[in-house]
Amino acid sequence: MESTNTITEIIGKFATKICKLKSIGVFSSEAPNLNPLQLHTKPVCNNAPVSGNSSDTSEEIRTYDLKVHPHPVKVVAKDNDGNDGVEVLKNIFDAVSALKLAYLKLQQAHIPYDPKKIVAADDEVVAELEKLCKFRRQYKKMQCSKARFDAALSSQLQAEIEAKETFLGKLKSQNCAKDCEILRLQRELQGLEMGNEILIENIKRMRVVKREASVLSVDKFQNVYKAASQSIHNFAKPLISLMKASGWDLDKAANAIENGVVYSRRCDKKYAFEAYIALRMFHGIALSSYDVGYVLKFDDPIDALMANPDSDFAKYCQAKYLLVVHPKMEESFFRNLDHRAFIMSGRHPRTEFYQLFAKMAKWIWVLLGSVRSIDPNAALFSVNRGSAFSGLHMESVNEEKESDKECATYKVQFMIMPGFKIGQTIVKSRVYVA
Repeated sequence: MESTNTITEIIGKFATKICKLKSIGVFSSEAPNLNPLQLHTKPVCNNAPVSGNSSDTSEEIRTYDLKVHPHPVKVVAKDNDGNDGVEVLKNIFDAVSALKLAYLKLQQAHIPYDPKKIVAADDEVVAELEKLCKFRRQYKKMQCSKARFDAALSSQLQAEIEAKETFLGKLKSQNCAKDCEILRLQRELQGLEMGNEILIENIKRMRVVKREASVLSVDKFQNVYKAASQSIHNFAKPLISLMKASGWDLDKAANAIENGVVYSRRCDKKYAFEAYIALRMFHGIALSSYDVGYVLKFDDPIDALMANPDSDFAKYCQAKYLLVVHPKMEESFFRNLDHRAFIMSGRHPRTEFYQLFAKMAKWIWVLLGSVRSIDPNAALFSVNRGSAFSGLHMESVNEEKESDKECATYKVQFMIMPGFKIGQTIVKSRVYVA
């Protein structure tokens, strides 16, 4: 009986000091998902009569007509790394439930008072307490181990973080150095680009100077003058051939250009057609200085027209073609006015006939644009019909007249090319004398 009182005191202390059990811990069948720590309880009175005998933990227990069903605690592990800890917690909860049940049996053994049942219930309570202490020690041990593991892992991670931060610092330093190098190279590139632009401008300026220098002297101007005269001759030849092939009366055409001229030879009438062409190519042109370099850089003037179809040179070609080649003349040559329509639309055909015309127009355009570049006071002069031949200002195109002295006794029949006065230099005009 003494043993029983001791156990009862232990249970009383346990109930009062540790568990403070005033309820039976069961899970409601109506709330199966309730957390094990949130227990649905019913108060128990120690002085109330209890009917029935206690048995094992799977047996139903009646208290005030209340059915108590012990249920195992279900704990779902959420972390694979903490499965052992979850299992220990599950065991602890199971042990607490079993302890409550054992304590309930102990209470029932006192009413009615049954020493055997009290001893049996006391042993069961002690066993459950020892089991609970064992789980408690096991859980504390695991917590300590986990703390040590976490501390070691934390130290390792901290070391890795410090190493990564050191490496990151090096990368930032390298990146900063690269950025500085990029800025330096960008400044260097900008300097080179500015230098290249200056060089390009200098090259362009030198090209312009070179082109201008190609005609910025009297001697070179005289070469351009000869090229212009030759280009008029080269265009007159196919023009005369087309007129002859089209049934034109060349004698009447020559007389219409220059009436009453006495030709030394019948073939000299070609000069009348050259005079007709030159008169229209120089007609209405006032001497002025303009850039002729962009025309000179093209060997084929058609390319210059295609490159800049709205240039002054293109406008000059358009106006002079319409003036030189009469519509009736063009229609008799080609049986249509396609050249005329094409040119009037602002375009330039690549036909052989028009190419010869464009070459002639190129040299006359350069001639007129470069003379004032050589001398701003340069002047163009013409020779009237009937004027006495002057070897100082004129050059005879008559092939049979061998010297200026011989030509001095002749009169000018018509002028083919005008002359130019550049400073003290005279570029002679070309005339036909008889």
